[in-house]
Amino acid sequence: MSAQDFLVELGSEELPPKALKNLATAFLAGIEKGLADAGLGYRVAHVYAAPRRLAVLVEQLATQQPDRTINLDGPPAAAAFDAEGNPTQAALGFAKKCGVELAEIDQSGPKLRFSRTIAGQPAAALLPEIVNASLNALPIPKRMRWGARKEEFVRPSQWLVMLFGDQVVDCEILAQRAGRESRGHRFHHPDAVRISKPTTYLEDLRSAYVVADFAERRALIAKRVAQLAAEQKGSAIVPDDLLDEVTALVEWPVPLVCSFEERFLAVPQEALISTMQDNQKYFCLLDENGKLLPRFITVANIESQDPAQIVAGNEKVVRPRLTDAEFFFKQDKKHKLESFNQRLASVVFQAQLGTVLDKAKRVSKLAAFVAESVGGDSKRAARAGLLSKSDLATEMVGEFPELQGIAGYYYALNDGEPEDVAQALNEQYMPRGAGAELPVTLTGAAVAVADKLDTLVGIFGIGMLPTGSKDPYALRRAALGILRILIEKQLDLDLEEAIRFAIAQYGDKVKGKGLADQVSEFIFDRLRARYEDEGVDVSSYLAVRALRPHSALDFDQRVQAVQAFRKLPEAEALAAVNKRVSNLLGKYEGKLPSAVEARYFDNASEFSLYSALQQAQQAVKPLSAARCYREALERLASLRTPVDHYFESVLVNAEDPTVRANRYAMLAQLRGLFLGVADISLLG
Repeated sequence: MSAQDFLVELGSEELPPKALKNLATAFLAGIEKGLADAGLGYRVAHVYAAPRRLAVLVEQLATQQPDRTINLDGPPAAAAFDAEGNPTQAALGFAKKCGVELAEIDQSGPKLRFSRTIAGQPAAALLPEIVNASLNALPIPKRMRWGARKEEFVRPSQWLVMLFGDQVVDCEILAQRAGRESRGHRFHHPDAVRISKPTTYLEDLRSAYVVADFAERRALIAKRVAQLAAEQKGSAIVPDDLLDEVTALVEWPVPLVCSFEERFLAVPQEALISTMQDNQKYFCLLDENGKLLPRFITVANIESQDPAQIVAGNEKVVRPRLTDAEFFFKQDKKHKLESFNQRLASVVFQAQLGTVLDKAKRVSKLAAFVAESVGGDSKRAARAGLLSKSDLATEMVGEFPELQGIAGYYYALNDGEPEDVAQALNEQYMPRGAGAELPVTLTGAAVAVADKLDTLVGIFGIGMLPTGSKDPYALRRAALGILRILIEKQLDLDLEEAIRFAIAQYGDKVKGKGLADQVSEFIFDRLRARYEDEGVDVSSYLAVRALRPHSALDFDQRVQAVQAFRKLPEAEALAAVNKRVSNLLGKYEGKLPSAVEARYFDNASEFSLYSALQQAQQAVKPLSAARCYREALERLASLRTPVDHYFESVLVNAEDPTVRANRYAMLAQLRGLFLGVADISLLG
């Protein structure tokens, strides 16, 4: 079957830069789906996107849709005809559905059957609807109409190129008649650009100062920015989102180095970086020590004969933003950080839970409790907790909300607070996302855990539990943050005690009954997803969960031990034995003896198991107490042979009740040794 290249390009007013990449991806996906549904084969498809255009190039697209055979099964023959052989309503209805007479229906099989061959259509006739359907399915939150037209799109359409081979596909989409004329750069080449054939698309536009390939423009910008940064003896901060957005803003990227006055470097560099990235879309430069240089890189959309004019314009634009940051910083430093707490007394944290100042006081006490439990300085943790929300009332954070915590760090240092107290004001928000940085200081870790735990207890305490789709207070993220801090920083905190302490801070503002268990369950339930992501078998998690350890660190140490135990050759058999023993003990009626009496043994395998249990107990108890759980389970694996022999030769449910009770007591002792680590009867 013959094939030709296909090109579609929709031109429009400037598309939303933050959405351009997703729009392009969706446009390609929609066209590929349409081609697949139509049965049109092709070699490969490419997507291109620039500020004023979305385009897809399909290489070697089949020119003709293949013929298709449709087979429809109808009612069984027995239901299609009555005893006299007359057609029933079921048969007549099936024929009507197929649009033919009953005589044209195949009646030879167990069911009525209708087959029809549909001739394939030319691809050129199908392409307009495929493109239109893809455009209609784009993820556009709000579409617009322009002029008196009824068509809707993310921005007003301006032109449409649709070529199949070297021929224009005759159609109209979004009020644009298809042709072969595109548009070049708005300033360098405002005239029409003739696209001779799909494969020359990129080069035809390049000659008109348009780099249509998003990936190519992105790579060009990244490479040139890195080169310019190196020339300035620095390195550029190039966040992926910012690079994508800048790429979506320009058709002909020309990066240029600009500068600002060195006096602005006295302002926290995070504030300067924030305003230059978020408001001006600049790439900031750092020196080899990670300090901000008084330079930045802007990406122009024009190759100017006098680039100094562009540089001067950008320097003029950024100066007021940096001056604002400088002003706010100087104003805030006129006051002690703690004095801003007075403003927080009138800022509501949550209507039923009090003000932000109330929260800071609770976090202060809870942070002291946590710090003391994990070997930190409780006084410094309490101080950091009290100051933890102070910067929310500062001018700097009011203007740059993303600097909460960071501004507090600088103001605390300015006030002469200890370094770890200052750091804790920023570290309280860590981790800021999945896999993000954790607090470095113990004081910061204590405040971070306290802040998250206070929120969990408070919101759960007023019954505002997260649902499947809604979690306005980010409680899941808070729980995961607590777990990551405690496990990855090796902090042994009794979470049950900490939760009860947090509840006590709220007094009668929260319900007390069952709250501690509810919050604890919610936190430890988050571990299941964490372990699944790490490739840990869910049964290893459940085996430990059954014991309800109070420490997240202890929980993790047990899970890692069980996961290692699962790989031992004895693991499967011992798990089965534990399950059997658990079932037996569950059915036992009466009180078990407190000790096993050897005088009731009547079988050599009983003596062997009893001796093995005594030896294992002496070896395992100190290991479990020292949380050497992996070593403990490895030692217990040696019980497999005596256990197997025991069950092969001993009837546990002996007729003599005393002997039976003694045997059950020994099984309980066996199970108790494993339960010192986990309930391995749950291993799947």
